[in-house]
Amino acid sequence: MQATQRWPHQANCAAMITFNLDAEWFWMSLGDDSARRPKTLSMGEYGMKRGLQRVNEVIRFHRLPVTFFVPGKVAEKYPDQIKMLADEGCEMALHGYAHENFGLLKSIEMEEALEKGIKALEKATGKTPKGFRAPEGEMTAEIYQKLKEFGFDYSSSMFGDDRPYFVSTPGCERGILEIPAPWEINDFPYFAFNYTPAFPAGQGRIANYTQVLSIFIEEYKAYYRYGLCYVPQFDPQTIGTPGRIEILKDILRFILEQGNVWLCTGQDLTAYWTNHQ
Repeated sequence: MQATQRWPHQANCAAMITFNLDAEWFWMSLGDDSARRPKTLSMGEYGMKRGLQRVNEVIRFHRLPVTFFVPGKVAEKYPDQIKMLADEGCEMALHGYAHENFGLLKSIEMEEALEKGIKALEKATGKTPKGFRAPEGEMTAEIYQKLKEFGFDYSSSMFGDDRPYFVSTPGCERGILEIPAPWEINDFPYFAFNYTPAFPAGQGRIANYTQVLSIFIEEYKAYYRYGLCYVPQFDPQTIGTPGRIEILKDILRFILEQGNVWLCTGQDLTAYWTNHQ
């Protein structure tokens, strides 16, 4: 089967390279007592203080368009890092306020999280985020309605296709563009680990680096072959270690050497899809 989707510049496929800046707030979302566990929180701190530095060096080297999904709390604690990324041209999108499970929030709580998250990113970057990625947890139809009300153009949270698709909201058939980002090309489930609170719950071991690299590359080969939209996810606290940063370099090197790919941000992809579908 040959590629059927048309992409800008007659590219064979699209690739939206994304990073989740969960920092300490992923770990705090696992339980109320996590905030009192400095050893656990130090993994998130590492991502912002060391991992992000390595990730940004790779982005600069390749001059890549990338999208960062940032919880509002992270923008409040690390405003200098967030401003630096925005000033260098990275798209800064929202990842909740305190890495909440939006599927468990009441309507007013969703609104508060979105409002506070938007204000935090606006303060750090000077720009209003137009993209959203739900933290780990469920999505509901009401969330899409709230995203539309708060001026978001796209979400990158679901798995319903391997190309973007529109999710309708009340009164708008093309309410929000959903840009799927599947688990198999997300580095966090492979590499994140903690004893207490237990993550993953079954206490699986950290994955083999060579095998993970192979998964990302084999998936890209298939996306390229069928003309799809490749949306990997990385977190500096997992991909930004001295050894794992080489995985990121190898993935990007493979994509660039293949050629004929449209590298884009979430906003780029949303503008194109909205005007060509």
